Amino acid sequence: MNKKLLDNYDKMVVKEKVTVIHCAFGDTPHTVAFVHVDKGLLETEKCDKAFMLTNSIDDGWWNNDDVTPMFDGDGCRSTSVGDQVLVGNTKYICSPYGWEIV
Repeated sequence: MNKKLLDNYDKMVVKEKVTVIHCAFGDTPHTVAFVHVDKGLLETEKCDKAFMLTNSIDDGWWNNDDVTPMFDGDGCRSTSVGDQVLVGNTKYICSPYGWEIV
């Protein structure tokens, strides 16, 4: 089967879209990415996955599979403590010790 078709199936059936919101460092809250994560994960694990996929290591995070960048311009900072992830109707903030419900 066609790879694009399989990727779309995966995103629609196997995965769930979460929203990454940057608001740390005095930023006005703004959506920077949609990240597709496995539906079977716990909500905090979905946040962990979104955090990992929106951090730049060897390449810009916006080039990662399962990430849809939503920012303007050529680049965007990595997700940090103080930023948020929306999972369904529940918003989490990244604290120094994990995820807390907002």
